[in-house]
Amino acid sequence: MSGPDHIAETRRWLERAVIGLNLCPFAKAVHVKDQVRFVLSEACDTEALLHQLHDELLWLQAADPQQTDTTLIVHPYVLDDFLDYNDFLDLADALVAELGLEGEIQVASFHPDYQFAGAAPDDIGNFTNRAPYPTLHLLREASVERAVAAFPDPDAIVERNIATLENLGHEGWRKLME
Repeated sequence: MSGPDHIAETRRWLERAVIGLNLCPFAKAVHVKDQVRFVLSEACDTEALLHQLHDELLWLQAADPQQTDTTLIVHPYVLDDFLDYNDFLDLADALVAELGLEGEIQVASFHPDYQFAGAAPDDIGNFTNRAPYPTLHLLREASVERAVAAFPDPDAIVERNIATLENLGHEGWRKLME
């Protein structure tokens, strides 16, 4: 019996939750155009993950946006503790700055135990950022700006997402992810 297919499970989450529930109204277009790069990290420590993030940031910067607009680095073997993962995001942001990519590429975060500041661990709103595995999402700032400009009220997305998840509930989320 083989282990989990981390990329297939992440792709299923993207299709069912992020796109299926319209948690990110910008995700469908890049997914349909096959412009999402999925990378499975074998990193087992933060140093190895930081090196891989370095390489992927440079790869995405050099890639043709029409071919690859965004990258999901799925890293199931490191940073499974959310607080450690959250601390790592400071290193990720520092790396973006060190590479001179501020304003060009940003790192968004997804984690199976994602918890917004001030939210209870089981708050359904946390599920907007819950992926099957710890995942770093590399986004081109220009793409984000275009998407936000095309969306009439981007601030309403967060409120709509929370309402969607409250209506779905924990049991609905579990069934969606089966």
